[in-house]
Amino acid sequence: MYFSATGTTKGVAERIASVTNADIYELIPAEPYSDADLDWNDRNSRTTIEMNDPDVRPAIANDSVDLNGYMTVYIGYPIWWGDAPRMMSTFVEAHDFSGKTVIPFCTSGGSSIGRSGSNLASQAGSGNWLAGGRLDAGISESEIQDWISSLN
Repeated sequence: MYFSATGTTKGVAERIASVTNADIYELIPAEPYSDADLDWNDRNSRTTIEMNDPDVRPAIANDSVDLNGYMTVYIGYPIWWGDAPRMMSTFVEAHDFSGKTVIPFCTSGGSSIGRSGSNLASQAGSGNWLAGGRLDAGISESEIQDWISSLN
């Protein structure tokens, strides 16, 4: 499960799916993000406005995923303003993670995963959320395997 605004998180999610032989599902915003929306230098950009309001819940165009039957769920996203994009809050609040191990991962030019995973866990209210981590855009499949092994 991932959201990727520029393709970076998508590439990492695809490698995780390959290593774990898992299904993969991309969350698509109901209103796609333009380059102007993603301009973190613009205090009036859509993402800046969303991230400055912890109650914003952008709609997801394709949230038809059924988590039944899955024991482990990886949730990937870019880091925006030190946190997961608000659309990830929309997703976790709409699903039941009871009985599941949830592993958040993020991509970022330099920020760590910080509290983004624990914030999402609080919003979800269910599931066994692991600490997760920040994964570099160019991470190899063997490095992903090492990261997964370190989580246990």
